Amino acid sequence: MARVIDQLWEYIAVALGILVILGGVLLGLLRGRGGGSKTLPPPATTRDREVLPGVGDDAEEPRDQPKRSIEDTGSVDTLPRPAEPELLPEVEPTPTLERPEAPAGRLKRLRARLARSNSALGQALLGLLSRGGLDEEAWEDVEDTLLASDLGVEATTELVESLRSKVKVEGTTDEATVRAWLREDLLTLVDPSMDRSIASSRTEGRPAVVLVVGVNGTGKTTTVGKLARVLVAEDKDVVLGAADTFRAAAADQLETWGGRVGVPTIRSDRDGADPASVAFDAVKAGAEMEADVVLIDTAGRLHNKVGLMDELGKVKRVIEKQSPIDEVLLVLDATTGQNGLRQAEVFGEAVNVTGIVLTKMDGTAKGGIVVSVQRKLGVPVKLVGLGEGPDDLAPFDAEAFVDALID
Repeated sequence: MARVIDQLWEYIAVALGILVILGGVLLGLLRGRGGGSKTLPPPATTRDREVLPGVGDDAEEPRDQPKRSIEDTGSVDTLPRPAEPELLPEVEPTPTLERPEAPAGRLKRLRARLARSNSALGQALLGLLSRGGLDEEAWEDVEDTLLASDLGVEATTELVESLRSKVKVEGTTDEATVRAWLREDLLTLVDPSMDRSIASSRTEGRPAVVLVVGVNGTGKTTTVGKLARVLVAEDKDVVLGAADTFRAAAADQLETWGGRVGVPTIRSDRDGADPASVAFDAVKAGAEMEADVVLIDTAGRLHNKVGLMDELGKVKRVIEKQSPIDEVLLVLDATTGQNGLRQAEVFGEAVNVTGIVLTKMDGTAKGGIVVSVQRKLGVPVKLVGLGEGPDDLAPFDAEAFVDALID
């Protein structure tokens, strides 16, 4: 019994020793963490705890402070702002250039207009010649009809004598036969053998130079614009010179005509500039551009104004300091009749006219003006205007013209 009690005490002593050791260890641990007397830091606020991990830190516990800011790391959490689209400069639309009608055959297309204004001549002659019993009075009526058509005295006399001779020899007044005689004689007067080509090709390494002259109101500037279309249709490189510096709208008008077919216009920036200077600059520009032809529009001037005609001579001389003038076209209003012949004569003396342009042939013009003006100047009619359309300027065709007169 005593032995059992002794073992019990031994167990109790061991248990107490273990408790003492554990208490000492616990006390040491508490002292190692700073002791119980130190104040613990306040608990972190919710905002302090919401710290996003830095790049590559996802497996670690959040730190008290972010390792790197989102801006510094270029985090994928925020997408870069898209670049502003670059605004391109607004491009003006390229104007569509017109393609003029080919000049070949224009007169045939416009023949009906020519016939409408000149049919009275042909019909009157055919009526007189085919009625039979042609006496002196009848032949006088034929002469009067021809003179009224602006044919001129000399040409009228020749035509009547030729017709009288054929009627006398052949002894017939059949309308078909008379028509054939009339066509033959009129064609002879119009003279299809005359050179009606227009200087429009480079020669000796320079562009051809065409000077266009005429009185006020003949449609001169419009004719220059339409002529540019004729030449563009023939694949010529054209430059326009706006040397009509007296009429305020002339340069603008010419520039508009040129712009429609892609032809440049050389002009002055101020009204009343020296026309000779503008003409000189146009020829110079044409040479630099290696153009085929330079068309120079001049101011309309009355043929009886000496000072204006002298100025036209000056324009010609200034141009010739740089280049020869290959063509001088005189624009005449076909409705002016014999007055137009006087204009032609004076201009021919001033600038050596090489060709005639007859405008308004679709109006009240009389076909005889073609013959009379050619005889007066000894130069051919090269172009005729038969309407207001941009392509209503036609190269003169002698046969088509005569056919329109007598049909």
